[in-house]
Amino acid sequence: MARQADEKLETSRIRLPRRVVENPLRQVAKRILMALGVMTVTVLLVYLDREGYHDNANETLDFLDCVYYATVTLSTTGYGDIVPYSDSARLVNILLVTPLRVLFLIILVGTTLEVLTERTREEFRLNRWRSTLRDHTVIVGFGTKGRSAIQTLCATGLRKDQIVIVDPSSKVIEAANSDGFVGVIGDATRSDVLLRAEVQKARQIVIATQRDDTAVLVTLTARQLNRGAKIVAAVREEENAPLLRQSGADAVITSASAAGRLLGLSVLSPSAGTVMEDLIQQGSGLDLVERPVTKAEAGRSVRETDDLVVSVLRGHRLLSYDDPAASPLQLTDRVITIVRAAPVTPLTTPTAD
Repeated sequence: MARQADEKLETSRIRLPRRVVENPLRQVAKRILMALGVMTVTVLLVYLDREGYHDNANETLDFLDCVYYATVTLSTTGYGDIVPYSDSARLVNILLVTPLRVLFLIILVGTTLEVLTERTREEFRLNRWRSTLRDHTVIVGFGTKGRSAIQTLCATGLRKDQIVIVDPSSKVIEAANSDGFVGVIGDATRSDVLLRAEVQKARQIVIATQRDDTAVLVTLTARQLNRGAKIVAAVREEENAPLLRQSGADAVITSASAAGRLLGLSVLSPSAGTVMEDLIQQGSGLDLVERPVTKAEAGRSVRETDDLVVSVLRGHRLLSYDDPAASPLQLTDRVITIVRAAPVTPLTTPTAD
């Protein structure tokens, strides 16, 4: 029983993006109004033909008796104390009251069935999402840094259904769902929360938390669950960057100092600051792109390539373009180049039923 309760809690904390945005309370209110409408029509039919009904208590029917008869008839209770005895009353019951009774039951039972169907559908979508999710990207934190990271990733062609967001705020996850992302509510420093995000199958993990100590704990937990994923983390203070690297982060971005350096560069040269901002904003103007060396470029100098190469990645060494060891290029190298941003075609994310 405890395990089943944990599974239900786990399911409730994973939010898949929804296509239906109508408020559930509004749906229930519509059903209630429809049921009241059916009952009102039935009461009017009985009241207009009340002379054709027989009441075992006082022979004749008043308005309250008509309401009572409509209620027990639509709910299929049928006590038998009030019965139609004239031909017209029986004909009205056959042609009108009986269809209204069926419609009334459909409205009431349909509401329950819809709730059960929706729950079953959600469980099916969740199970299918888990079984098909592979090599995805986990974003821890959906604040300013997390949103900017997602915009950059989507600009490079990453699909929305390949991104899972983890955040402790339910409102933040609702905002992520409205943008088309899967969200997991919980503290990412806990392994069970990261497991709900399927972090063990992720290709890359972006840690964009508000606190540096939280980033360190999340990095340690994520690295323990996934040894091969690429982990990129952001910290506010530069002195915490070495600690994050020791915790397992492959790359650490110091947000405060990076913003400060960009500010200083913009003061010294506004044009240079504009170019730097353009380079880090993926999908517009100029872009920094890492790509493998082509066969035509192998054996040639860095300056002989078609693109503007700024660095060469050889194994685990990052060589500057003017480093003598960078040329000639090798087929196993990767180069970081500056290219003109290509127009991005809007992506359509398939929606799970």
